[in-house]
Amino acid sequence: MKDQVIKIAMADDHVLLRSALAANINKSGNILVVIEASNGQELISQIQAGIIPDIILLDLNMPQLDGYETAKWVHAKYPAIHIIMLTMYDSEPTMIRLLQVGVKGFLKKDTDMTELRYAIHNVMQTGFYFTNNTTGKLINLFRKNQEHSMLMKSMLTEIEMKFLKWVCTDLTYKEIAQEMGVNVRAVDNMRDNLFGKLEVKNRVGLVMYSIKNGIQTF
Repeated sequence: MKDQVIKIAMADDHVLLRSALAANINKSGNILVVIEASNGQELISQIQAGIIPDIILLDLNMPQLDGYETAKWVHAKYPAIHIIMLTMYDSEPTMIRLLQVGVKGFLKKDTDMTELRYAIHNVMQTGFYFTNNTTGKLINLFRKNQEHSMLMKSMLTEIEMKFLKWVCTDLTYKEIAQEMGVNVRAVDNMRDNLFGKLEVKNRVGLVMYSIKNGIQTF
């Protein structure tokens, strides 16, 4: 492991932050940044061109293709690539969604280089990296699941996720139905089901849930 060069891909739309982080990573001996991308689509294009990293440091909120959709694609096409999510969102539903699409670790964006290097090596050696805070949140979630079935409430379907993204726009429910290619009654039913599932009372509650859990609008 000491002699092996660990190839890193980075996808983050904040250019200065990404460049500074890449420069620091490249000073870490056997860790080398081989891809720098501004969004998920750029990252995927470079992977498809033949640049295959060992680990991807992935921002959750990015234009064109966000961290969730990017992780989902990578996990389906290149399951051997490890994904560490860089995000300020560490809520339980967000982590569950990301774990479902193959994310192997979570780091806050303000993590120092010592912890980042440790996380990279740990993922290479064990296949995952979770901080004490992340582990505690996940344990807490499963504990609540046993008592209140919270896990099922945290699981959102793909169509529900898409609906929540549209809810965060200024479109009416009728216009959202047109964009999604379904009838208005289907949208009304989805909205009402999410009111109960997420324990909110109105559209503002749905928007607040989306913001809290890093669900990016269109």
